[in-house]
This record gives sequence, structure tokens and C-alpha cells, in this order.
Amino acid sequence: MKRLNTLTSIGIMLLISACTNEGASTQAYGADPKLPEPERGLLPSMKIAEPEAWGNQKPTVPKGYTITAIATDLKIPRQTLVLPNGDILVAEGRGGSAAKLKPKDVIAGYIKAQGNTKVKGGNRLTLLRDADGDGVYELKTVFAENLNAPYGLAFASNTLYVANQDELVSFAYQPGQTKAGGPPKSIAKLPSEINHHWTKAMTISPDGRYVYVGIGSNSNITERGMEAEVDRALVWQIDVQTGAYKPYATGLRNPTALAMHPETGQLWSVVNERDELGPDLVPDYLTSVREGGFYGWPYSYWGQNVDPRVMPQDPKKVAAAIKPDYSLGSHVAALGLDFSRPTMGAAFAQGAFVGEHGSWNRANPVGYKVIFVPFANGRPSGAPVDFVTGFRDGEGKTRGRPVGVTVDPRGALIVADDLANTVWRVAPNR
Repeated sequence: MKRLNTLTSIGIMLLISACTNEGASTQAYGADPKLPEPERGLLPSMKIAEPEAWGNQKPTVPKGYTITAIATDLKIPRQTLVLPNGDILVAEGRGGSAAKLKPKDVIAGYIKAQGNTKVKGGNRLTLLRDADGDGVYELKTVFAENLNAPYGLAFASNTLYVANQDELVSFAYQPGQTKAGGPPKSIAKLPSEINHHWTKAMTISPDGRYVYVGIGSNSNITERGMEAEVDRALVWQIDVQTGAYKPYATGLRNPTALAMHPETGQLWSVVNERDELGPDLVPDYLTSVREGGFYGWPYSYWGQNVDPRVMPQDPKKVAAAIKPDYSLGSHVAALGLDFSRPTMGAAFAQGAFVGEHGSWNRANPVGYKVIFVPFANGRPSGAPVDFVTGFRDGEGKTRGRPVGVTVDPRGALIVADDLANTVWRVAPNR
């Protein structure tokens, strides 16, 4: 009876939420998006993703490109890394342990869970190998296991770096190795108490000396108090030789993927912004990450747009907030980022690929695709272009949800799909 009453309450609250503003059919993209007025209500609109098997179907890619599933039956693939010899490492797992604060959190958790895989996270790294370079990965084997929700991956100087949800660790690596030679070495503990946002995105400096780790906030807009946000909503710079770390940039609510621009060496991130200000606020974004920069959270968004829910306010912080470089649209849940190379074909040679996991808190769903943001002179230049679509259809059937995207220098985009537990490979026809 108690379970029935709970589900009935959820149903009533979902019905209430369905009556709220469903949001615009279009969203603002680019460097100067027109932001609507905030909308506040009892609950945000919520839309359940209805998982469906791919069967004989595949995601859709542009003409002149082919997509293939190079690994299936994985255990929640999140991010991938292409090693120098062409092998691919896949980080698999599910983290987080934050308690629910409000009835809204219970309902939101229920909604999100319906659109996620039921598979248990692997807490491991899986290695994929295409020995003859024909695009078919004949070997799938566990490289390392007993990890703690691994997410960010990086490589330099025969060392593999893994960002677990609680710790940065490393493995010694020899070319061609298919299994870790021993347990990982600890480099630095990462903030993990509560872990409302548990993913630890990572990239490495061009010289291999520093890794940059994205650490998400412990709340939407400080509902747990500012004491819970110490060392959260920021990017750490960590010296891989000593483990010493420092805040590199702050005020980034949830930096879910990091990448270095291959020509400028500039650090970039995709960031998931705050909720409950309406279906078209606040835009998730792609931005360069400046050392010492502050990007607004929690006091303001998209520069100096004050969030009145946050108390006490900090006018000096608001005045200093850096406006992001490029709006991706609100609630797209960008989780993947990598820069392209000329081997991806002329139309997609200069720019960034972004994996959008997809919304749960809009009546009109957005995201559920991989986009390409064109760049010129090291900066975003132009409207986003759909690159991999078809993960969700017009009837709400959701066959996949893209997370990490990684460019293989030989000419392919590797896409981790954590709903279908599949890794996809998109390559230009040759």
C-alpha cells in the first residue's frame, strides 16, 4: 500500500508538471543567445525517456559517413581514449551517492532512472583492438577492474591517467599492452563527499605535466549550503609528478568534459548549467577555461544574470563572472567534447564534437545527439551541425544516449552510448 501511495503521488505531481509551460520549440545557440525571463513553478516539466533496443537500426550520420557498433554489451560506457597504437580504452561505471533533499528530487530521480540503462556499472576499463585497421575491433578485453566509477581518461609518456569519482590514479603502460601490469598508483584524492555530481572529467596539458579535472557542484544552486561546495564547481590543475593541486577556474556548475585545442593549447570545457528556471534556461555551454577565471555559479548565469534563489548574493563575484563562449541550448546535458582533425573530412575538419546526453526536464526533449561546432582561428564560428542523430525518435522511443566523444587521429569519431551500452565508430567513406 505504501508503494502504491508513493507511485500515486508521483503520478499526480507529474500531471501537475505536465501542465506547466512546455518551452519553446527552438533554443538559442552561439556566442550571444537571447535569454528568456526565468520561469518558476512547483515542478519543472519532466519527460520520461522510453528505452528501446536498436534492433537492426543505427544512429543517423551525414552522407558520406558510416557508423558501426564496434563494441556492445558493455557496462555503462562513459568516456573513451584512443591510445597511440590505435587501441581504445573505455571507462565504464556509475557513481554518485547524494541523498535526496526534497520531494522534487525523488520525482526527478524516478524520471531519470526510467531513461537509464538497468545494467550495473562495470567499474573497469575495457580495451578494444582493431589489429588490421579495417574498422572491426576483434579484441574486447578488460584492461583494469575494481575501479571506483572511472570517468576521465588521459595519456602521456607511457602513463595512463584515470579519474575515478574519488581519486586520480595512474597505470604504467607499454605499447600494445592489453592488461594493466598491477594495481593503480594514487596521485591525488578528489572531492567525493556527497557527490551530487560525481563525474570527474579530465584532460592533460600538451607537455604531460598537468592534468585538469572537472569537479561538479554538490547541488543545483547551493541547497546543501555553501559548506558542501568547498572544492566543487571548478576545474583543478594537478601536477602528475607530485599530486599537488590548485583551483584553475571556478564557478563552473558541472564541467562534464574537458579538451585541449590542438592548435592553441587552450583548455575548453562543456558545462551543464542550473535547473528550475524554465525549459529554456539556463543554457549548457562550451567555453574556453581561463586560469583564475570565475564563471558565475551559483550567483549568476551567462555573465551577470543574477540568480535570485542564491542567498546571500555576492555582487563582486557577479561583476567578475566570465560570459561563456558558446551556448549549446538549455538542458541538452552535454557530456562529451573533443576537437576534430582534417582526417574527419573537409566539412568537419575544424571544430569540436559535443556529445549531448539529452534532457529529462523539458516537455519538448532536446539533446540526444552528437553535434559539431565549427571553429575558426581557435574560436567557435557558426551554427552547430547535427553529426550523429536518431538516438531518440519523435514518439519518445530512446535507443541510445551519447556521452563521451573521442576523435581517432586515423579518421573516426568514437561515441560512447551509455543507454545501449555500445561504442559507435563514425568514419568518412574512403
